[in-house]
Amino acid sequence: MSGVDTRNIERDSLFLMAELRVDDIPGSYRVKVRNLSAGGMMAEGGPDVPRGAKLSIELRNIGWVHGVVAWVQDGRFGIAFASEIDPKLARAPVSSGGDLTSPRFTRPSSLFTNGADRGQVRNL
Repeated sequence: MSGVDTRNIERDSLFLMAELRVDDIPGSYRVKVRNLSAGGMMAEGGPDVPRGAKLSIELRNIGWVHGVVAWVQDGRFGIAFASEIDPKLARAPVSSGGDLTSPRFTRPSSLFTNGADRGQVRNL
């Protein structure tokens, strides 16, 4: 790590969950993202990772980001990203990605009157 103090870089404090994969450690782990900046983040949980470990983390609305563990302390660790990201994207709502042509709601069958023909569609 260089002697340059980067702690004054703007960070967003937040609470997100992310998937973490560490090189040389099998499997993937859920971690809490505690703060996020363009150049790195602080995570909590997951496996015990050594300083200098290479890893990848999947951030909401951003995707997989490669980085290296910069520090480890009390169950938390810092990740320095290999390339900068836009941290505001992680704060944005997740797009549904669903079928936008399907109706937002359907009428429960219990709302049909006894005389209604359930096979016939009404135009509204």
